[in-house]
Amino acid sequence: MATGLLAQIRSLFEGDAGVRKVADDPVLSAELLLLFRMILADGVASESEMAAFRRICAEAFGISGESIDAVVEYLNDFGYETNGAQAIAMFQDLGVERRKLLARHMADIAKADAHLAENEVRLLRRTLELLGISRTTS
Repeated sequence: MATGLLAQIRSLFEGDAGVRKVADDPVLSAELLLLFRMILADGVASESEMAAFRRICAEAFGISGESIDAVVEYLNDFGYETNGAQAIAMFQDLGVERRKLLARHMADIAKADAHLAENEVRLLRRTLELLGISRTTS
């Protein structure tokens, strides 16, 4: 109980831990922006796509469920400054396994609603191309 209260007080003064994590890591910010763009690629942000986004945030990046709304708000507030090409450019100098992980996360989001829209396929194909990853090796 006291630990939870201390965490809430700390959050008031220091901001949300998940948002701090995203704000302090440009590559993580870029990936989350790209994942969010994949959610919106078909024009509908389905609950299954948002659930996949939440799962990726928790499992791959250690962002707690309590932080997701604040992280999405942060991305909405500051993401407009970064376009897709700029976000992908953050991955150009990273190893192929890290680039493949981004592609897998994007594919997981695209497949989450059991319907691959043409815009989702195009976005994923273009991302693979820009990342220098062939579809057979991802």
